[in-house]
Amino acid sequence: MYTQILVPIDGSPTSDHALGEAAGLAQLAGARVRLLHIVDPMEHTNGFERPEVYHRDVLPGALRAGETLLRQAQERLAQRGVQAETALVQSLGPRVAQLVVEQAQQWGADLIVLGTQGRRGLPRLMMGSDAEQVARIAPVPVLLVRAPTGAVPA
Repeated sequence: MYTQILVPIDGSPTSDHALGEAAGLAQLAGARVRLLHIVDPMEHTNGFERPEVYHRDVLPGALRAGETLLRQAQERLAQRGVQAETALVQSLGPRVAQLVVEQAQQWGADLIVLGTQGRRGLPRLMMGSDAEQVARIAPVPVLLVRAPTGAVPA
């Protein structure tokens, strides 16, 4: 059974649903959980702000938002009786999927649980899928959780 479950979160509905699934698995297995949020600086810039504004205002705001997201997820798990630790990682070049796999390896995770949008066709081709890439390169099992249409996160 699984003893260390890594759960990358981004605040999306599918991520929230995956968090609920991970909580259930952790309860059943008595597993430890690590919540991971990756701040990708490219998602928090429009490219027009001056570097000093970005470093003084934009990036710290993104890091604070990531810390808040992790704390809220940790509290949600605690309400279900699951203790979790958190990790906030800033991407400085590698793809998000690579960072997730590196974090899983460093922590010794034996399962990764993450949400996926389940895109198909052209949207998948154009947008790519970090979840699919994690599943391809992870050295441990990966549970991809897709939120049912209209589902409310657990």
